[in-house]
Amino acid sequence: MTRFPLGRLGLTLVAASALTLSACGDSDDPLSSGNDGGSSTIVIGSQDYYSNEIIAEIYAQALEAEDYEVDRQFRIGQREVYLPEIENGSIDLFPEYTGPLLLALQPDATATKPDEVYDALADALPDGLRLLEQSPATDQDSYVVTREFAEKWDITTIEDLAKVTDKLVFGANSEAESRPNGPKGLKNTYGVDVTFTPIEDSGGPLTVKALKDGDIQIGIIYTADPSIQKNDLVTLEDTKGLFLASAVVPVASDDVDDDAAEVIDEISAAMTPEDLIALNARSVEEKLSPQVIAKEWLAEKDLD
Repeated sequence: MTRFPLGRLGLTLVAASALTLSACGDSDDPLSSGNDGGSSTIVIGSQDYYSNEIIAEIYAQALEAEDYEVDRQFRIGQREVYLPEIENGSIDLFPEYTGPLLLALQPDATATKPDEVYDALADALPDGLRLLEQSPATDQDSYVVTREFAEKWDITTIEDLAKVTDKLVFGANSEAESRPNGPKGLKNTYGVDVTFTPIEDSGGPLTVKALKDGDIQIGIIYTADPSIQKNDLVTLEDTKGLFLASAVVPVASDDVDDDAAEVIDEISAAMTPEDLIALNARSVEEKLSPQVIAKEWLAEKDLD
């Protein structure tokens, strides 16, 4: 779900991701609704993260219900890979997260509150892109520890990690090592030293297992992940604003017309934080496909 400036990784992978999206069509064609007889297609992308794919599928089905043609380009990868494709117009619509995307575009951003972050992000977007309405739903990176570890050291906040005298191992996707909320950010913001070990599952079951086995003491898991409650993990309070506000927000190209934007804005308004956790649980626990989860949520909200 996680969030940052294009470095060497992003530049080297642009060519590969462009090949993946080569069938998306000409992004310069004007977008028009199927109701108006247009033939252009809205290309919707998603991160390589099941929660983000579910939201993208909700967008896709809602637009198809209004006779838009949709090209799904899901599970593209992490931000370093897909952000260039959004910027160059290969993708028309993408569910993003306000704080992480702001830091990707503006690493020295100082905004932390939800509306401030949204406004700063709108200003930071490249030409040809715009934000649609942000959702009440949030899915934010967070530092997570086991209940046993939290009770042993009497920890409830990130700042409390400073009192731990044992070695601290921090596990997350490899790109987190150089991100603002990685080891350097933890040191600079809270004065806490950790060693880093890569776990390439975006806070998934491998991260949970590493925490429970004691291989790592701190992991990054998204706040809307049902595994936090299921495994009785503890999310540490971020008292100094290391993690920016992170609301779900659609990023759209100028090719997305006003009618399509209105459809997506209705979805954003209807999705709550509790909804997002429940949607994720349906994927993780019930093993349902994004297509089924999206269809049933749209029906429940009377948006189908």
